[in-house]
Amino acid sequence: MQLVNPMLSTVKTCSKTFRRFIAGIISFALIFLIGTEPILALNDGQQLVLETWNIVNEGFLNPDKFNEVQWRRLRQQAIEKPITTSDEAYSAIEKMLSPLGDPYTRLLRPDDFVALKGSNIGSEINGVGLQLGARNDDGEIVVIAPLEGSPAADAEIVSGSILLKVDNDSPKRLGLEATASKLRGETGSKVFITIQTPDEQTKELTLERRSVDLRPVRTRRIRNENHTLGYLRITQFSEGVPEKVKEALNELSEKDVEGIVLDLRNNSGGLVSSGLAVADAFLSEKPIVETKNRDEINDPIPADKETLYDGPLVTLVNGGTASASEILAGALQDNQRSLLIGSRTFGKGLIQSLTNLSDGSGLAVTVASYLTPSGRDIQNLGIEPDRYLEIPEPLNPGGPEDRWLQDAELLMEASLDLQDIEGTEDQGIADEDSNYIEDENNI
Repeated sequence: MQLVNPMLSTVKTCSKTFRRFIAGIISFALIFLIGTEPILALNDGQQLVLETWNIVNEGFLNPDKFNEVQWRRLRQQAIEKPITTSDEAYSAIEKMLSPLGDPYTRLLRPDDFVALKGSNIGSEINGVGLQLGARNDDGEIVVIAPLEGSPAADAEIVSGSILLKVDNDSPKRLGLEATASKLRGETGSKVFITIQTPDEQTKELTLERRSVDLRPVRTRRIRNENHTLGYLRITQFSEGVPEKVKEALNELSEKDVEGIVLDLRNNSGGLVSSGLAVADAFLSEKPIVETKNRDEINDPIPADKETLYDGPLVTLVNGGTASASEILAGALQDNQRSLLIGSRTFGKGLIQSLTNLSDGSGLAVTVASYLTPSGRDIQNLGIEPDRYLEIPEPLNPGGPEDRWLQDAELLMEASLDLQDIEGTEDQGIADEDSNYIEDENNI
């Protein structure tokens, strides 16, 4: 009698459907092994590309853009190419990010990353002193503001100018970070730039780089025959700014100022956390800003109960007032805490996260947008002041020839005089009421 192997019989007699199923499993296993093999063999440069892709994929504000640009395919194309140097990895990342169309989602090469973190600490920089932004609609690199006391300020470069060339390179092609990098350099070295002013004049300038003291907080007392005012200028929101503002407000309070002119002109922003902390100094339990993430979840941020200054306030803004300084300006305006005077602000209503990458470079990713307390989206629109001031605006904010500051002082003094008049009238009414009561008591 011949013995039959039951297993062999089962396999031989199984249906075609089952055989196809088994074949499918084997094929899937082979594909899986083949598909995962390149990931297991990624070199450092390819791993950096993958690390960047994952961070953007998890946090980018507009995930709908991923389908439009075939985001997964961009990743595959980037890691399939041979990458043997850091520069090749950086170029692959920049090419991968470009189709997203967001100039603020960008790679920061190690030197640029160090420079950016240094400016957020708030000491000094070496360069020409231009604060730059990128226009979303056309990618042009524009001047948000020149830093006070910088070569750019000395050359009278104004907010809103378009940077056309830097040493014959196109800033629009280079992108925001590479353009900023080309403008930085050793003290005494020179850079040739071409700009287009807001009135469409083309200017060619040679600027000599030097060390620029950022001095983000400046203050002084303004005295005249009738009033004593305080002047507080904040040029950026770097790490130590909230503490410096606290010291400045305490100093002004000790000098018995009757009102404060807050100057946010040419403040291109910085750390959102610093801007929120400064807003706390002027607002008590009022909404500061509302942020909106990729899931459309709104996160309102209120001020704390304690304030450092609750007296009269007038705030100066201009086209160089951007980002975190617009958050502060919008909160002051919407809560009717301060009049805004000057000109329309820059209009950057997006928030970026900053991440250290594994090789010492950095990655900025747009992760949220923000609305002012009344629900205004200011991206590409800016904030309209309560009162426009006469143009052209002064080129040296806070200086002796600053007409806008003089206008702010006059406005503040008029407001204080009105309060004095209203207070006198109220006191007169109170005195009349008191006399009437006394007369009744005498009857």
